[in-house]
Amino acid sequence: MPFSGSDAGGFRWEGFNSGAPSQQRPRKRKTRKPMSNGKRTLVNILVTLAVGLLYFYFELPALNFQDPSFYTFFLLLCVVYCVCAVITSGFHADSWKGYFQFVKKQCLIPALLAVALLAVALVGSLVGATIFRAKSYASLLEIQTGDFVNEVEEISYDQIPMLDKDSAERLGDRKLGELSDMVSQFEVNEDYTQINYQGRPVRVATLSYADLIKWVTNRGDGLPAYLLVDMVDQSVELVRLEDGIKYTTAEHLGRNLYRYLRFRYPTYMFGEAVMEVDESGVPYWVCPRIVKTIGLFGGTDIKGGVLVNAVTGEHQYYEEVPSWVDNLYNADLIMEQYDYYGMYHNGFFNSLFGQRDVTVTTEGYNYIAIDDDVYVYTGITSVGGDQSNVGFILTNQRTKETHFYTVAGATELSAMASAEGELQNLRYTATFPLLLNISGQPTYFMAMKDAAQLVKMYAMVNVSQYQIVATGDTVAECERNYTQMLQEEGVIGEDEAGEPADDAATVDGTIAEIRSAVLGGNTYYYIRLIGSEVFFSISAAVSPEAVILNEGDQVTITYQLEPGTLLPEQGIVSCVGLALR
Repeated sequence: MPFSGSDAGGFRWEGFNSGAPSQQRPRKRKTRKPMSNGKRTLVNILVTLAVGLLYFYFELPALNFQDPSFYTFFLLLCVVYCVCAVITSGFHADSWKGYFQFVKKQCLIPALLAVALLAVALVGSLVGATIFRAKSYASLLEIQTGDFVNEVEEISYDQIPMLDKDSAERLGDRKLGELSDMVSQFEVNEDYTQINYQGRPVRVATLSYADLIKWVTNRGDGLPAYLLVDMVDQSVELVRLEDGIKYTTAEHLGRNLYRYLRFRYPTYMFGEAVMEVDESGVPYWVCPRIVKTIGLFGGTDIKGGVLVNAVTGEHQYYEEVPSWVDNLYNADLIMEQYDYYGMYHNGFFNSLFGQRDVTVTTEGYNYIAIDDDVYVYTGITSVGGDQSNVGFILTNQRTKETHFYTVAGATELSAMASAEGELQNLRYTATFPLLLNISGQPTYFMAMKDAAQLVKMYAMVNVSQYQIVATGDTVAECERNYTQMLQEEGVIGEDEAGEPADDAATVDGTIAEIRSAVLGGNTYYYIRLIGSEVFFSISAAVSPEAVILNEGDQVTITYQLEPGTLLPEQGIVSCVGLALR
């Protein structure tokens, strides 16, 4: 007998019905109270501010309409606010058009601000375009025409930088490796800024923490020292500080130099900061202030700088920096501004079509000290790249005073190839040249390095006649050989060769040993006297008498050492003169 709910005394089970699936009564959802417009706006603003502060802290954009990163920062804030508005309102759309309509209605102010900012950036870029403002770009660098022989004095040996940056880095790393208390904790940065320090050309390098753990354990005391590499005698000094360097680019938080500057100068745009030391050895960061002078983003220039004491953090902005500062205008900016001048001083379209008088800087630059300032040197060549220079410029890195000297001749790379060819059997490589005045002649001077980046010899190449190449084991020997070659080629007369040095010394003795070798096409004789372990070297071109010398001959040898050095107990010393007794 079938059973039904009616047979159970009126009992009825809801949901049980002849095989039909059971159905439960749906529960009512709790409705949330909608957030008021004021609360939604407050949440949107707070989230936008939080994201903005984080971005500002790590990316450090300048609050300046001339800084492109400011536009990225502001647009990010607008986007974050709009996204928050969509989320907090619970709005959902099936297409981007729906979201666009929402933003148009609910986020009109940030959307309009973003559009206005993009319009300002676009118009500002067009106003500063070179096609419209070629003359303004050509006027960024004021150039004076000079006379090289009369304006650039002959430099003494103790002022000629013998090292390039690569060699200085090698010496600096070696010095730090000798110090057991530092080598495991710190590394040498790759900045190696060239400055004049107490009348000597040196490169100064800062330290950094070896890794994040070393930073955590050492940041309380700061970086304990900096390095000074003497560019003349190649010595390296580790200058220890009583109080460590605490404000540096090696920091990660508030003492990071650029973050420290940003929170104190929020509207300033800064170039690359460089480490310098004043005449008493106190380390400072020189932080150039960048300004845009053409349109909104064009015509990059420097307007003073902020000096930050690397130890104490004391800072001050100077429109005219103190005279001990050597690096305010960096070489890349100077070369960029000259290229604008060379390209556009006869108009924009001339740079494309006629190219009358269009010149550019060559590939590379170097530094030289003149009157306690550091100057950037680079060659000037025609835009066609014909492997020859029409002249060169010298620019003061503190004041941007620039002189152009008309000297037609070889490019720096051609001079380097000539010097390397002269010593090809030794496989030395040449450093980028310095431009010196030697006996009234513009002359490329290069240090010749071996495979280990150590300086072994020196070379001089005449700018106008780059087939005149002289080499020597010392700068003094190299100059003597070069001057003699200038006389032999008729470039200068005997009265133009300059006076011999007053610090030349002589030694008398009997020849115990004599050897010879051919270097750079010249035969050199190496003479050792009885009772000495020093070999005196002299070229047969300088002293023909060396060809007929034998062991047992008595001779008088004249030699000259670099200033401040003594005759070594052994090794090779270059001779100035040689005479039989």
